[in-house]
Amino acid sequence: MAVNWAGLISMGVFYMIVLGTGIWASRKSKREERKCTGNRSEVAMVGGRNLNLCVSIFTMTATWVGGGYILGNAEVVYNPTKGLVWATGPIAFIITLIVGALFFVKPIRSKNYVTLMDPFQEKYGNTVAAVLFIPALIGDILWIACILGALGGTVSVVMDISSSLAVGISAAVAVIYTLMGGLYSVAYTDVIQLSFMFICLWLCVPFILVSPSSANITVAAVTKLYQEPWIGKLEPEDAGRWVDDILLMGIGGLCYQAFYQRILSTATDTQAKITCYAGAVLCPILAVPSLIIGATAASTNWNQTTYGSPGPYEQGKAGMILPIALQYLCPFYVSLVAMGALAAAVMSSVDSALLSASSQLGRNIFKNIIYKRASEKMILVVVKVSVLLCGTMAAVLAMTAKSIHLFWILSADVLYSMMTPQVVCTFYLSRWVNHYGACSGFVLAIVLRVLVGEPLLGLPDILPLPWDKIQEDGHRYRLFPFRTAIMLITIGTILLASRLAAWVSEKRLLKRISGAETHTHIHYMAPAQKDLEEKEIE
Repeated sequence: MAVNWAGLISMGVFYMIVLGTGIWASRKSKREERKCTGNRSEVAMVGGRNLNLCVSIFTMTATWVGGGYILGNAEVVYNPTKGLVWATGPIAFIITLIVGALFFVKPIRSKNYVTLMDPFQEKYGNTVAAVLFIPALIGDILWIACILGALGGTVSVVMDISSSLAVGISAAVAVIYTLMGGLYSVAYTDVIQLSFMFICLWLCVPFILVSPSSANITVAAVTKLYQEPWIGKLEPEDAGRWVDDILLMGIGGLCYQAFYQRILSTATDTQAKITCYAGAVLCPILAVPSLIIGATAASTNWNQTTYGSPGPYEQGKAGMILPIALQYLCPFYVSLVAMGALAAAVMSSVDSALLSASSQLGRNIFKNIIYKRASEKMILVVVKVSVLLCGTMAAVLAMTAKSIHLFWILSADVLYSMMTPQVVCTFYLSRWVNHYGACSGFVLAIVLRVLVGEPLLGLPDILPLPWDKIQEDGHRYRLFPFRTAIMLITIGTILLASRLAAWVSEKRLLKRISGAETHTHIHYMAPAQKDLEEKEIE
């Protein structure tokens, strides 16, 4: 197949629109910086806390509805070993946004925080917070890699260009406009990207449904035609694993800095909650087109298309089923528009995660640990360098991706097992925990997760669990909800170790625990030092 020049032009046009929007938003960001009486870095990180409600809803939704979500849902429905019943993403994100609105908006906003690491540094000190930051950083980089992998695979399938080249170009575009305008550029480009995604995917659905190569999807849902029914099966023995998958993404999602960046960027608590509730409605709606496309692909006789036989699943391309279906089941002009828009739209989560990781690196690591006298200008420089480094690392990972769903799950897995217990204890059990408990829980979570193993990463499954099934290759197929179990055990360990440390400290057998760790109230962080020029102006 020759290079699809029309498709490349289409993609280029959408990229230019997104980049132009980012440049325009960066000018708005600079105007806000000049008007800002507080820290300039907060304009880049949380938009000066004055994003309007409409933009906030768009950017919150676009943060979750990215490439991993859209392509992952289609992949799971199309995969004959899974099916619709295992497409847990929409349910999980509803849980994330509703639980976040009910339980986490008020605590994080009431203290005027900028990042999720702020309360950890106040509670435990810089050293412990730096250690706890590691899984958050890994989670963000894996998330970026997931989305870039989705984008690279999408473009390479349709345009017949190197996946690595597509990943590199896409990462460069996202990095450029994130560098230029911070949260303003990210938020306003999210509006464009989400609009493209919604319109173009729904535009394709009617054409895909009437494709002559595809059977009626309602029949294929319960009848084996060209592969197993796409609705899938949920056996009673798989219930624990199914619930574990939902909680993995639903509760694990509450540990992403990108989520808190959105709720901290609004003017009031009410606006932040409305943003979450609106996102909880929009996320499942935006999943419907990709679910339909996955179902249609599972109902298609690929031998009757120009794709030929064997089909995408047999060739190991289930992860790219959405762009493959758009190319082979839609008219050329429809797939052209859809693929160009999709290539631009799946970047909607890349910029969020880039800014998320770099904000914490600049504020919580550089300013609060490495160089405490850093000026606002220095913090912004570090944030921009971090955007570049995180984007580069994620792009390298994306070039090695074999499954989009893999990075999506691993990203949430890291945060769910290691960070969820810390977040819950810091916000709601603060009176009873200290840094000894936090460190004990963190180490135990790592040890347990490694012992359980992960075939996708080559980690051996050493620890036997209830309901394990031994497969032909000798690996254990886990039916027990081990991720949730690790999370709950870690919370218990943090509480117990904290109480033990407090008791030993009272007996003067351990370094005395500071009052800040046992105090129930968390105070504001000291603002970053302003530039000398700003001081002179004032």
